Amino acid sequence: MDMPRFAGPVTFMRLPHLTWEDDAIEQTQIGIVGVPWDGGTTNRPGARHGPRQLRDLSTMIRWINPASGINPYEACNIADLGDAPVNPADMADSLDRITAFYKIMKEKSIVPMTAGGDHLISYPVLRAIAADAPVGMIHFDAHTDLFDNYFGGFKYTHGTPFRRAIEDGYLDPKRTVQIGIRGAMYNDDDIVWGLEQGVRIIRIEEVEERGIKDVMAEAHAIVGDKPTYVSFDIDSIDPAFAPGTGTPEIGGFTTREAQRMVRLLDGLNLIGADLVEVSPPFDNTGGTAWVGANIMYELLCVLTQSPAIKRK
Repeated sequence: MDMPRFAGPVTFMRLPHLTWEDDAIEQTQIGIVGVPWDGGTTNRPGARHGPRQLRDLSTMIRWINPASGINPYEACNIADLGDAPVNPADMADSLDRITAFYKIMKEKSIVPMTAGGDHLISYPVLRAIAADAPVGMIHFDAHTDLFDNYFGGFKYTHGTPFRRAIEDGYLDPKRTVQIGIRGAMYNDDDIVWGLEQGVRIIRIEEVEERGIKDVMAEAHAIVGDKPTYVSFDIDSIDPAFAPGTGTPEIGGFTTREAQRMVRLLDGLNLIGADLVEVSPPFDNTGGTAWVGANIMYELLCVLTQSPAIKRK
């Protein structure tokens, strides 16, 4: 109550901003990081501006989660670690820079909460934090992002990150669950390949038929108690609620359904999470970023309860 929420430095959730040189970095348990990069986008760009607007809208969020009673900022030491370095003119260099940043976080046992950026940013994050052994993943999205290539064999786009992560040994496909898949397709190559690897793909129609609680219970059973990553694409939410994204698909989750699904991640061994594909140029009201910031808050709440958090 010393400073109104619309004033002061703009950091994620109005948290302290820390760098690697700050002494407090050694006590940090969860680090919120922006990755302002959309070099993997194949259609509508703009997600590079997502982290800045997500920071701005996140200052509206209060402390205590009304559903769980969790105050994430009391449960853990959380800080805004700024943005991972990127190179807007060179994709390979950007992927390497992002990986190097997250390797430092891993060395310091800081669990990452990432704001993208397009969905390709999940690949370098996984390349850093899952370098020792493949991890499981719960993935909320309209699209599988399991395609092999785009535009004549190009392997790295926002439609390919999880295929690359599985091929390179960062994701365990048999402990990977994708929830909310929908939309018209060019073909079903991504679906076929994913199923062949053992990925559990749950289309939006199945969620509607079975119910969220049942689907999330299955997701818990698949990933078990081993290390698990969460990736949340804002386009898993219907564009009526979140139009500011590169590849919107009608028939998605409501914001209330999204909140409920994220809250049902509680109890998992979560090693990190991301919220991606907020593209401010396609929603000048800031409403999509407001939705995204709230999903980040919900993810923070469940992350603070994870056994992966280093306890002080």
